[in-house]
Amino acid sequence: MVTLTLADKLELHELAARYGDAIDDRAWHRLDDIFTPDAVFEVRGLDIVMNGLADIKAFMDAAGDRHPQAHLMTNVYCLETDGDVELRCRGLFPEANPSADDKSSVVYHGSYYDKVVRTTEGWRIQHRVYVRGRKSD
Repeated sequence: MVTLTLADKLELHELAARYGDAIDDRAWHRLDDIFTPDAVFEVRGLDIVMNGLADIKAFMDAAGDRHPQAHLMTNVYCLETDGDVELRCRGLFPEANPSADDKSSVVYHGSYYDKVVRTTEGWRIQHRVYVRGRKSD
C-alpha cells in the first residue's frame, strides 16, 4: 500500500504544472521528466492512443501549434486506491488560434486521469487518460 506524504503530494502537483509548462513551451524533451518510457496516453473521444514516450513526443510535435498555449492546470488532487496512486486534474485552455479581431474569450476544459508511479528519479505518469470535459467514473 502506498501512503503519500506531503512531499509526495507537492511533487505530484508540480508534475501536473510541469506538463502544462512543457506543452505551452513546445519543449518535448521535458516530457522525459513527466512520463515513464513505457507510458500510455489516451485521448478519449478521438480514439487516439500513444504508446511509449517516443510516441507521445512525436504526436505532440506533429500537433504543433494546434495545442493551446495556456494550460491552466487546476483542481489537482491525488487518490490512493488498492496500492495505486492516481493524479487527477482539470485543465482550462483558451482557444488555440482565435482570430485577431475576435474579442471574445473562448475557453474549454478537459480532465486528466493519471496512474502515476514513483521512480528513482521521482514521480512519473505511467498511464494518462485525457477527456475533454469530464468522464464518468
